[in-house]
Amino acid sequence: MSLLDRKILLFANTDWYLYNFRLSLAHLLRERGWEVVLASPPGNYTPHLEDEGFRWVPVVLSRRGVIPHQELRSLLRLNVICKKERPDVLHNFTIKPVIYGSLTGCWLGTPVVVNSITGLGYLFLSETYGARLLRSLVMPVYRYLLANPRIRVIFENDSHQELFLSRGLVRAWQTTVIQGVGVDLIRFSPTPEPSDPPVVLMASRLLWDKGVREFVEAARFFTLKKTMVRFVLVGSPDPGNPSSIPVDQIRSWVQEGLIEWWGHRNDMPDVFANSHIVVLPSYGEGVPTVLMEAAASGRPIVASDVPGCREVVCHGETGLLTRVKDPRSVAEALETLIKDKDLRRRMGQRGRKWVELRFDQKVINEQTLRVYNDALQVKKGEMA
Repeated sequence: MSLLDRKILLFANTDWYLYNFRLSLAHLLRERGWEVVLASPPGNYTPHLEDEGFRWVPVVLSRRGVIPHQELRSLLRLNVICKKERPDVLHNFTIKPVIYGSLTGCWLGTPVVVNSITGLGYLFLSETYGARLLRSLVMPVYRYLLANPRIRVIFENDSHQELFLSRGLVRAWQTTVIQGVGVDLIRFSPTPEPSDPPVVLMASRLLWDKGVREFVEAARFFTLKKTMVRFVLVGSPDPGNPSSIPVDQIRSWVQEGLIEWWGHRNDMPDVFANSHIVVLPSYGEGVPTVLMEAAASGRPIVASDVPGCREVVCHGETGLLTRVKDPRSVAEALETLIKDKDLRRRMGQRGRKWVELRFDQKVINEQTLRVYNDALQVKKGEMA
């Protein structure tokens, strides 16, 4: 197998994920001579992937719950695709693709299977009965699948790697930490603050475990104090996620005058340019792309003191960390920044330097490519 013969299949649970978070990786691979195939359920971003010149194949996945006959159909479909494509590397993103991709790769003898644990999400963060039940089912499956020597696992932060190691889900030699997907430092660049009143921006999928409730309650704090500040929520609900917030709930917050809701936006550089502070009161992350983009845009950040956010936010330097699930802590941090324009400017400048040092998208993609090449080299040595 020569370098030019290599083929990779990138498999995710949405075409939105592939387009927004892995497109630059796909371009790098193609530039280096790889044949790149993308697989996901169909959606609004499928035409955009194809417009970029990539071949895309559909895999229907149920994202909410486990329906046995649908899951079997999805698994068989992936099996057919991999049997036809015969990729040298199968790279899976998010829980179901990790499970189904690992099963398929091991059954068919795919040389290398790479699984990205992009965050803990609902499965690990929620304590509802459904989440605990699902966790009890998924953990043994993870333990069985990830133990296969052809599998490599990429984590976005050290804490998540340690969690999987401590639970015996994976062995250390199989793992690598690559901090997120990186940020395009040209597309996201610093801009001057807009005019007052200050705009506090939260941009994410509208999920409870992203801390939307804490964001809204912090907004209520300033509304009661009659402080001139705008709280802006950008993003849309994710009906496939059990933690998704109903649209009616979001509209009720808007009608109450607590927040503005700008919906889903594709022009995030402009969105950051029209903000003063970016906030993410999440309960847990891999390494959140929105925080890297905000820092690259020269904006100070307020985020929860949790793994993932801590990788981007250096407390007191590039932003402020707050207690988890604590709206008052969020409000107090925001109040500090709202009152001090010079502090916002200094933190924004330091944040830009921090992402230049650690989160350049080009460097991150090279690290990912190295995982593929190293694993293929090991496989080639085993076959010799």
